[in-house]
Amino acid sequence: MRLTTLTTATLAAVVGCAGLATVTTLPASATTASTTAASSMAADFSGYQIVKLPNANVPNFTRRVVRCPAGKRAIGGGAEAQGNRAILVGSFPTEDGSGWYGIGRQDGYNDVGISVYAICANVG
Repeated sequence: MRLTTLTTATLAAVVGCAGLATVTTLPASATTASTTAASSMAADFSGYQIVKLPNANVPNFTRRVVRCPAGKRAIGGGAEAQGNRAILVGSFPTEDGSGWYGIGRQDGYNDVGISVYAICANVG
């Protein structure tokens, strides 16, 4: 039997973050035991919030980080490099999952504008 579970982060990407819900899709032949197992695997995300570190010029390759409010975890995020020849070099979660990093550079300049965003939620 194949079991497919969409997490809130996946669902948010599909529906453009219009609303959050955990979706579990089971085949019609799923048993009660399978349904119970799927329910225990599904994550509960509440308190959805986007936090932003506004654009600021920083030296090339400097990490900028935005942190989620206390008690929340980053379930997604992103960054933007701004400038005439700006390049986003990295966009990834912090090691402890509490925020998001953004790194960039700008050809021909010593600094680059970087904005960083984190999608935060209570993860239970």
